[in-house]
Amino acid sequence: MNSRLLALKCGEGSFVVTIRCNEILFQNIQAIAFDKDGTLADSATFLRTLAQRRSRLVDAQIPGVQEPLLLAFGVDRQWLNPAGLMAVGTRRENEIAAAAYVAETGRDWLGALKLVEKAFVQADASMTRKADHTPLVEGALSLLQRLSSAGVRLGILSSDTTANVQDFVQRYELEPYFQLQMGTDGTLAKPDPKVLEQACACLGVSPQQTLVVGDSPVDIELAQAAIAAGCIAVHRELDNTSHLSKADVVIQHFDQIQLG
Repeated sequence: MNSRLLALKCGEGSFVVTIRCNEILFQNIQAIAFDKDGTLADSATFLRTLAQRRSRLVDAQIPGVQEPLLLAFGVDRQWLNPAGLMAVGTRRENEIAAAAYVAETGRDWLGALKLVEKAFVQADASMTRKADHTPLVEGALSLLQRLSSAGVRLGILSSDTTANVQDFVQRYELEPYFQLQMGTDGTLAKPDPKVLEQACACLGVSPQQTLVVGDSPVDIELAQAAIAAGCIAVHRELDNTSHLSKADVVIQHFDQIQLG
């Protein structure tokens, strides 16, 4: 089995339920695939700090690139773009974007990439355990308990590494609720529909009976590309949800997801 697919609890399938979200009904649902950062985990402060450290370390080697890098990462002072590179991109995508800025200074590509990779490792080493600083969002545990009790199969599909996904689940004692913990460790990443197709195959369900819950356009595109049952977008500050307009429904709190 692919090493990216961890903690699968094999069983005899799942129950079929109806999920009610505001005025929208999703019927014949067997599984829900949750994004992690920004959806289950309150990660904005951690990701913003990590982006700042990465950019400073690169800037120490290539002066003048810190501010452009922060903008590329989707960080503007104390604001993290929920649809930006740092929030939704994989580690490798962030490395490649940063290396492109370094290469613009005249460095050869391999040298630029190695410089950035080293800076990212140093930034990681300067910070403590990510899971400690990305707490489970309010209302998530109650929702997971209700869904699990109803027989819905649950998975995490994240642009973070599988190791970080697994550590998050362990840190907040979520093992009883998730049959699948799936991160991005290779080239296959959201919104490629194969990501959801692989996850559903491991869960023993079809994409057509699986809901995607996330906080970015990447999650919406994933659901649509895989012809999933739908996508519930989470945005806890409803002042600007234009980037989530293609979701079936946008919610502010997890208690808006009900068994119907």
